[in-house]
Amino acid sequence: MQALLDVIATLPRPSGPGRFFHGRGGLFPGCEQWVLDVYPPVWVLTSFAPVNDEDLARIGAALAARWAEVAPGEPLNWMFQHRDEHRPTNRLMAGAIPDEHVVEEDGARFVVHLAQGQNHGFFLDMAEGRRWVRRWAAAHPGGRVLNLFAYTCAFSVVALQAGAAAVANYDMARGALSTGRRNHQLNGVQERAAFHAHDIFSSWGKIRRGGPYDLVVLDPPSYQKGSFVATKDYARLVRRLPELLAPGGHALVCLNTPKLDTAFLRDLVATEAPGLAFIERVANPAAFADESEERSLKVLVYRQPAA
Repeated sequence: MQALLDVIATLPRPSGPGRFFHGRGGLFPGCEQWVLDVYPPVWVLTSFAPVNDEDLARIGAALAARWAEVAPGEPLNWMFQHRDEHRPTNRLMAGAIPDEHVVEEDGARFVVHLAQGQNHGFFLDMAEGRRWVRRWAAAHPGGRVLNLFAYTCAFSVVALQAGAAAVANYDMARGALSTGRRNHQLNGVQERAAFHAHDIFSSWGKIRRGGPYDLVVLDPPSYQKGSFVATKDYARLVRRLPELLAPGGHALVCLNTPKLDTAFLRDLVATEAPGLAFIERVANPAAFADESEERSLKVLVYRQPAA
């Protein structure tokens, strides 16, 4: 735990959401269970193993001492999440969480829900993926985007902000899409976004009729019982890409699990959509450095041949 305490002792006052300690990356021996994030104005400490109250108190004292140095007179807000394979538990340890908690990244605003469930509505490790989409949309003004497994639609927000003409967001989770609608409202881009609470695998006809698309984003869960298992279902997505993409269109193919490497995705595309050209792997944020890049988030860019 000492490496975590050392990082806390040098924390800056955060300017936006981000990760400040990534024990999961394996670069801090003995601290693999710990993650420290901030969603201003709230710090979030996560443990992937049981923690005793003494250790939590020690970490809380370290956070309080550092916060008094970088933000004198301001209350410290922090919560703790224990993650296990069954059900996460969330505890507010000090301060408060805003009623509507909004964070800002690169001029875009997003709602987060820290006290509910495992995920918070905004994935910090996808920051460079969002920046790639923003750059793509700026370079392809008027582009049409398909966002599959859209969750809370962050890709859609940044694409529309940067000049995309329209985005179609598909996700089975109505609650996530509701947050996605709110994200678009917060950024004034709701007029050019569509939200479809559909099972993607039962909606290919509708999805295809809305195309072709200049950018298709695939960001499914790696494993979601009853709806998606990457090893079984990802191929069914990839084989649809050629018919969904416009000539010269791009695909952002994403996967976040330490159990499957880049070769898994590249082999899938080579088999199911061999006409697509691999362009690059988008680098992950430096804060998510891992002892093995193959364990970390994979975000691959492909291009459909021009007509």
